[in-house]
Amino acid sequence: MTDSFEVPRCCQIMCPNRQGSLSYNLPSASLPPVVASEVVDIHSHILFGLDDGAKTLDDSIVMMRLAADSGTTDIVATPHASTEFRFNPDLISQKIAELQAAVGPLPRVHSGCDFHLTLENIQDALANPAKYAINHLCYLLVEFPDVLIPRTTQEIFDRLLGAGLTPIITHPERNALLHTRLDQLQSWVENGALVQVTAGSLLGGFGRTAKSVATELVNRNLVHFIASDAHDTRHRTPLLRDAYDYVATIWSERLSETLFTTFPKAVIAGEAIPLLDREAASAKRKWYRLGF
Repeated sequence: MTDSFEVPRCCQIMCPNRQGSLSYNLPSASLPPVVASEVVDIHSHILFGLDDGAKTLDDSIVMMRLAADSGTTDIVATPHASTEFRFNPDLISQKIAELQAAVGPLPRVHSGCDFHLTLENIQDALANPAKYAINHLCYLLVEFPDVLIPRTTQEIFDRLLGAGLTPIITHPERNALLHTRLDQLQSWVENGALVQVTAGSLLGGFGRTAKSVATELVNRNLVHFIASDAHDTRHRTPLLRDAYDYVATIWSERLSETLFTTFPKAVIAGEAIPLLDREAASAKRKWYRLGF
């Protein structure tokens, strides 16, 4: 039995469908590091007492201040919807209001969900498409289990897309089962899914393999967002400045702006992800055209 969820009239919109595929050139780097500004973080566990993220309001406040100091202007609170953690939109709204009141107008906190691919969740999302979506609009963070990649994943994504939800696959570089299935991941992207990697992965915080896979995903044009997936104030923080500078140095400033600002802004506004010929810098590589 699934709970019904009524979306406010102002939020009853559908995102335009994304057409085509993304491609960009990969020249050598020449730009110096830049300071992140107007960064939008679409994945965080910043709300206290809901899952394995922030434990107290004080934790949430410290995380918000860390994010602000790193140049983040908007952060999406994405508590887990899983067999372990029940997803309650009304409680999430209350927590967001309490946290926003405690820290002031910035960073702005938006609602979202770290959506686990369980049968019950999928059925509920199809019945209530806006319930789990970022800002109750049309983009849905999707986390694969560590033990199984469903053979029907494309069918699941097709049904979500048909219901007006664009799936954003979260941190595939941290899922060992996906490391040998990057061609399959590319196929999902070609058929309408998007990909978010964790900032800490690119910086080596989740080990060499996660960093290597994240780098390959960027080089293959399969990354659309870089987010913090912040859980606490010490080890998995919402700091994004170092990752922003890293992407600007290794690839290009323009790519940093795209992955940390332009595309995430479109997500929180429920707008289509623009199709751009994006330039990135690939360290110690020749020029390549990596379209698909």
